[in-house]
Amino acid sequence: MSQPTVQLSIRSLFLWVVMAIATLSLIVSAGLTSYNQIKHYRETLRNDVVIFADLLGAIYGDMIISGLSDHEEEQLDGHLSKLAASPDLINLRIYEQDEAGDLNPLASYTREGDFPATPKQTSIGQYFEPVMTADAIEIARAIENQQGRTAGYVYIKFSTQRLNREIEQAIFTTVAVIIVILALCLIVSLRMQKLITQPIERLGDFLSNTSRQRDYSARAEPTNIREIADLSVSINVMLSRVQEYVQKQRMAEEQHRKLNASLEDMVSQRTLALKEANRELIQTLEKLHQFQRQIVQNEKMASLGDMVAGVAHEVNTPIGLGVTASTMMLDRLAIIQKEFESKTLKASTMARFLTESQENLNIIYRNLNRAAELISSFKQVAVDQSSENDRIFCFSQLVNEILLSLRPRLKQVEHDIRVDCDPALVIKTKAGPINQILINLIMNSVIHGFEDMDHGEINIIAEMMTPTKMKLIYKDNGKGISNDIRKRIFDPFVTTKRGQGGSGLGMHLVYNLVTQALNGTITITSEEGNGVEFLIIFPVESSESGKLPLKGE
Repeated sequence: MSQPTVQLSIRSLFLWVVMAIATLSLIVSAGLTSYNQIKHYRETLRNDVVIFADLLGAIYGDMIISGLSDHEEEQLDGHLSKLAASPDLINLRIYEQDEAGDLNPLASYTREGDFPATPKQTSIGQYFEPVMTADAIEIARAIENQQGRTAGYVYIKFSTQRLNREIEQAIFTTVAVIIVILALCLIVSLRMQKLITQPIERLGDFLSNTSRQRDYSARAEPTNIREIADLSVSINVMLSRVQEYVQKQRMAEEQHRKLNASLEDMVSQRTLALKEANRELIQTLEKLHQFQRQIVQNEKMASLGDMVAGVAHEVNTPIGLGVTASTMMLDRLAIIQKEFESKTLKASTMARFLTESQENLNIIYRNLNRAAELISSFKQVAVDQSSENDRIFCFSQLVNEILLSLRPRLKQVEHDIRVDCDPALVIKTKAGPINQILINLIMNSVIHGFEDMDHGEINIIAEMMTPTKMKLIYKDNGKGISNDIRKRIFDPFVTTKRGQGGSGLGMHLVYNLVTQALNGTITITSEEGNGVEFLIIFPVESSESGKLPLKGE
């Protein structure tokens, strides 16, 4: 059995999960903290700048509104130069707005090393709200007089370098804290990993050694971890049960070996007896098959003998009438010859002789013709029953010949037989099996189906299903077949007339003829009291011309 590919271990999985959770937690918390701190720094700086701008506007606003002399302007520049104490202030400019709306600078301050800021009059309005860039924040405040008219503006630009340094320091501190905490988490994780995985590894090694050595008496050692301890207990219980099972199996194998040793002689004796019984059974079965084939053949010959006896009886009547008429003709001919020789022959006697002769000859002709038809039909049926070669024949004519051969038996009863078949239906197949099948089905209906019935009906329907397959339906309105007999109807020696002359081979013979001689199928549908229906389907060769071949062809 191939070992599965190991992708992850508990050790690495535990380490990765713990470090991933710790890293994600620290990054999220540090990010939120840094974001709030930076936001707080920016808001503080913004508020300080706004307050400073409002304060300067209030301080210098009155001076600008009341008007400044040259000396006061110099003092104002001196005051502004003191703003150098603020390291974050880059530029400060105070503007006065004249009647025309133009801005005139009154005083300004620029941090040493920086360029003075000169915002345009058209753009100073955008600094009423603090504008913060990467390295500076700019703000402007309007100075209004008592009438609410703008008298001037104060523009201030502060540096954000100190803010950026504080932000960088905060980020560096946060990153350093994250690294230290992750290092501590790694150390703790390795310690916890070792604490958890070592008992599992020992338990795995124990199971591996136990499976290799098959020492099921070994037991796993307990651990301080509850889950692994429960697992060890379960493994020990399993090992104890396996040990018990192995011991029982060894005892059973030992008993089995002893039993095999005692059974070998018995088996050899029984084998010899079984061989002898099988040989006798095979011989009996062969004799049974021979007896069955002989009985089936006897059944065929008995059926043919009954038909011969019937036909002989039927032929005897027309031949007897013909013999009687011919004898009468000989007597009349002797009288005429005697009178002719004695020259006493009269015309009336001659006329009566001719009339009687014509009547007798007609009787002789009709009866001889009738006998010839019976003999011809019997000859054809007999030839069909003894021949297994395919021949071309008209199916309806074949059925009529069969019914004619059965007339001696059928005229003793008042049952109707209807044939539904195209008179022009010509096929090529074995006629003998069809003869035997229909004879057995008809006689089966007469003997069994119409028992205790004065008038029964038999329908024979023949039609082509396909150009090479024929369907033959045989049904009667007799008393039907019970369910237990219907299931075994085609088995040999199945009969309801046991001890009354029934052999039980008629339907078995029909089944063999359909399936073996005609290579077809036969199915039965019957309910007790509702008659029986046989469906026979077998392959044929339909004649192309639809006509019978001429004799000699």
